[in-house]
Amino acid sequence: MLRGDSVPSFKHDRVTPAQIIILGFLLLIFTGAVLLMLPFSTQEPGGASFGDALFTATSATCVTGLVLHDTALYWSPFGQLVILLLIQVGGMGVVTIAVAIFMFAGKRIGLKQRWVMQESISAPQVGGIVRMTGFILKTAFLIEGVGALLLALRFCPQFGLGRGLWYAVFHSVSAFCNAGFDLLGGYSGAFSSLAGFNDDPMVLLTTAALITVGGLGFFVWEDVLQHRRWKKLSLYSRLVLSLTAALILFGALFFFAVEYRNPATLGPMPLWQKGLNALFQSVTLRTAGFDALGQGGLTDSSLALSVIFMLIGGSSGSPAGGLKTVTVAVLLLAFRAGVRGREEVTLRGRAISHRRVMNAMTLTLMVVFLFMVSSMLLSTVDGLPFLSAAFEVASAMGTVGLTVGITPGLSLFSRGVLVFLMYVGRVGILSFSIAFLTRSKYPAKIKYPTFDIMIG
Repeated sequence: MLRGDSVPSFKHDRVTPAQIIILGFLLLIFTGAVLLMLPFSTQEPGGASFGDALFTATSATCVTGLVLHDTALYWSPFGQLVILLLIQVGGMGVVTIAVAIFMFAGKRIGLKQRWVMQESISAPQVGGIVRMTGFILKTAFLIEGVGALLLALRFCPQFGLGRGLWYAVFHSVSAFCNAGFDLLGGYSGAFSSLAGFNDDPMVLLTTAALITVGGLGFFVWEDVLQHRRWKKLSLYSRLVLSLTAALILFGALFFFAVEYRNPATLGPMPLWQKGLNALFQSVTLRTAGFDALGQGGLTDSSLALSVIFMLIGGSSGSPAGGLKTVTVAVLLLAFRAGVRGREEVTLRGRAISHRRVMNAMTLTLMVVFLFMVSSMLLSTVDGLPFLSAAFEVASAMGTVGLTVGITPGLSLFSRGVLVFLMYVGRVGILSFSIAFLTRSKYPAKIKYPTFDIMIG
């Protein structure tokens, strides 16, 4: 999101808001890992190993969805509850939940706390941040509740009232927070995700709607609820909604055309089911991770587009990961300006600051570099085809959670790489830069002469 450049100055504080966010996620991950190691967290006695618990806690907190064990078959009801809480807190943001507790307890929230909240949810300004936090929590729980009711219409007749309601709540929260964890392994087989419901429009469309709304971002929700007319929406909201719709539509048409005759995916399905699953595939790649087709059966072209979609991700101020839609939009606008020979990057009569364009380019280069290096590492260490390794890396970095089926068989080194990528993908590469790489900036005292250099 395009935000103002000015931030409060706290000269006596050594810990920045970005560092607080990073440490908060770390603390939540390790707390979740300890809970998942308890003997009663797994179906079999003894509990999970530290490595498995850490991987699962990271995946849940960072709302990714990559798993080493099927969630329904391996974890006990207590372990599943821990995973659900990690998804909810990780999706809404550690700082947002912490501040909500302060609000309910009647504690005063100072300027420093408000600044941390601003960084946590990518808010454009400090003013009104407490009200925004309350709006986020109320709206999120309302949407999750509606989603759970719709899913319960299918799950309760299938699994009984108690289990059906639990499944409905779990999958609604997992979808809205773009996590991708599921409890359907006991119904349709281990690691099957939503494959057992790929002929059920109610389940797939409800899940797709939760994923899409969750990935739009908190500020778009508020803008839409306040103005309700396209022309009155902010330029940012219109940009997010337009690009989101374009990506979903393009992806659906692409997968429908490319996978139409593929016997491992859409091939055996009737026409209406092909369209439904092509649409769901396009949506779930936006950092959600629910699988209705079986990613291992996709053609190479579909796998390549899936990697691109996963790296793009959702929008700022949402649980989604990836580069974010507006970052990609800024890059496309900069490309357009370059092709036209213009120095300013503009959109509908407004100029985007040079600093924001540089931020978008820097972030993209960092993501691409990390993606390529990590993909080569996984491919070399585990002897995997590069495209399969790239798919897994993009899934972790974009906090998506889709897999071509290689995650459980990865080496300890490769699992460690994915844990790091999931964490970076959720907290944000830019947050790491802000927290550890930037220093106080002062106006340059010396102006250097410019020189021409050949490009291309």
